[in-house]
Amino acid sequence: MKTESSSSSVMEFLEKVPLLHRLTSTSLKRIAQVLVFKRYERGDYVVGRDEEEMEGVYFVVEGQAQVLGPVGEENCSEFFLKPFDYFGRGIFGNVYAVDVVAVSQLTCLLLTSDHCHLLETKPMCDSDNERSLLERILYMDPLDLNVFRGFTLPNAPALGKVFGGQFVAQGLAAASKTVEFMKLVHSLHAYFLLSGDISIPIIYEVRRLRDGNNFATRRVDARQKGKTIFTLFASFQREQQGFDHQESNMPHMLPPETLVSRDEMLQRRMTDHLIPRYYRNKVATQYTAPLPIDIRFCEPNYSTEERKSPSRLKYWFKARGELSDDQALHRCVVAFASDLMYAFISSDPHLKKRMSAVPVSLDHSMWFHRPLRADDWLLFVMVNLTASQSRGLATGEMFNRKGELVVSLKQEALLKETVTSNPILDSKL
Repeated sequence: MKTESSSSSVMEFLEKVPLLHRLTSTSLKRIAQVLVFKRYERGDYVVGRDEEEMEGVYFVVEGQAQVLGPVGEENCSEFFLKPFDYFGRGIFGNVYAVDVVAVSQLTCLLLTSDHCHLLETKPMCDSDNERSLLERILYMDPLDLNVFRGFTLPNAPALGKVFGGQFVAQGLAAASKTVEFMKLVHSLHAYFLLSGDISIPIIYEVRRLRDGNNFATRRVDARQKGKTIFTLFASFQREQQGFDHQESNMPHMLPPETLVSRDEMLQRRMTDHLIPRYYRNKVATQYTAPLPIDIRFCEPNYSTEERKSPSRLKYWFKARGELSDDQALHRCVVAFASDLMYAFISSDPHLKKRMSAVPVSLDHSMWFHRPLRADDWLLFVMVNLTASQSRGLATGEMFNRKGELVVSLKQEALLKETVTSNPILDSKL
């Protein structure tokens, strides 16, 4: 590292940078060893929009810089960069769309582009087999014939409360264990009643409402501390031949392999100087590690929580790693993934500056039309139909790569407005 300062003072500085709060001390030490000091006089261009490629990620040590460009808010304090601020790769990659100019004597630490991989966090699993996390989340510990125990793993999506998709997936997994394997879930209806405590197990009690030749029906109640916090009804069917047609058409979208992953998008947003500083700091401090689901947005944009977004969203998703051929497992994984972002499109059209909306799932319904694989790309198309009386209703469709409609969904969410910050992936209750 090219520096006039001691390594200890550099480490003290890095520990105060919001972007780096999620990294371990070992990662910070590695970063400190490769940083380069950069000095600028007032009026110097730190980066320019005409530059073909970025040098890396900059951390402001002393002085101030300003973001200048076609953002419409050049004089906004959010675009003045001060000590402990950072900027670099934008949401569109390594090309700068604006100028960053020193407005005083400026000292920066530069993490060059060939070392930017040090900013990345590890996937949410404790082994190289990424599918193990999803399968362990869905593992149901049998306590009795119709009673199962589920857990919230330390590295599972949660952020303070049990993630709604975990309730749906674990409840479905518990119900599936009481049904003969030839019958697969074809519909489910879930109700979120109370918040889930991530620090204690969840007890799932299954009621066998009906067992017929071709159909079976189950009710699952999830309990903690003696209270029912979640209820799911699921219907299972033996495979039968019958009529087959489809009116819904899959929209034409770019292949997922050509799109940026959600995790890479969040990494870019943390250092994109076109995005207000407070929002970048919020993403940096709340983002922990990649999800066990790989998500590729079809229409990435600059929208943040302070700007309205369309009431529609399309993205490709699949489980990380390969899953077994158990169709029941694949449907549980899709149920888990279905609640990751569903409720947010009901509040997106109403966002405004400095406002945070907290959508809370009320109920969640799914219909499984055809066999699917959760470890192959599925296109999730969702639309917010309406919002009224503090509730929003969204509908969704999932297509496989052949264009077949495999799942239909609906969800109603309670929409709250708050002035406090909320997680990027918030618990639904």
